Amino acid sequence: MPQHYDIRSATFDEFVEFMFDREVTSYAENANPVSRPWYWDADVKFAPQKTLAFYVRLFSKPEFLLNRYPVPQLEQAFWAIPSCSMECSVAHLIWDTRLSFEMRESCVRSMYELYARLFAEEPLENSSDMWWDSLAYDWHCGIRLRANGEEDLAMQDVMFETLVRILQLPQEHCQGAALHGLGHLHHPETDTAIQCFLTERPNIDPDLKAYALSAAKLEVL
Repeated sequence: MPQHYDIRSATFDEFVEFMFDREVTSYAENANPVSRPWYWDADVKFAPQKTLAFYVRLFSKPEFLLNRYPVPQLEQAFWAIPSCSMECSVAHLIWDTRLSFEMRESCVRSMYELYARLFAEEPLENSSDMWWDSLAYDWHCGIRLRANGEEDLAMQDVMFETLVRILQLPQEHCQGAALHGLGHLHHPETDTAIQCFLTERPNIDPDLKAYALSAAKLEVL
């Protein structure tokens, strides 16, 4: 059964609590629905512009989360935030044309700070690596096409530029996450960006280099 929430009047701190202060659920495929993560069945009433602004604020200065919540709660929340399960997720809001493109663009660009300020310090388990799956995979499977122009092209450019910035971070797990995203995004400059990345790092870990070469060919899973 859906669980109903209303965050339209929430403050920023209440929004953070809504996303992070949750009992952690160990979900197994085909598990009983009652054991599914909370956000799978969340019916949320929210104000789109206000919620997107909260995401930008959260991503831009996320360090406080490290002292406020244990890793399992961070991991679960950072699966929830980009998921397609909730209409208030980032995955939905960055395509909400009721909001200006500039505001949605700023949200995607703020994800660089999320990596530089939080994921670089705490890579979590899988959520930071898989973050871009729900955001970039539409180009991988052809739901969005650069040839369509308009926002399919513009948002692809914004994500590409953000991922290339993340790729420049020194932490290998951040580099791996960026390569993962680039491999799904299918931007025409992907190979050039990754070859430049490899040229600048002649002593890169062999496994990461192999993954980079796969991403350059758009062959990541």
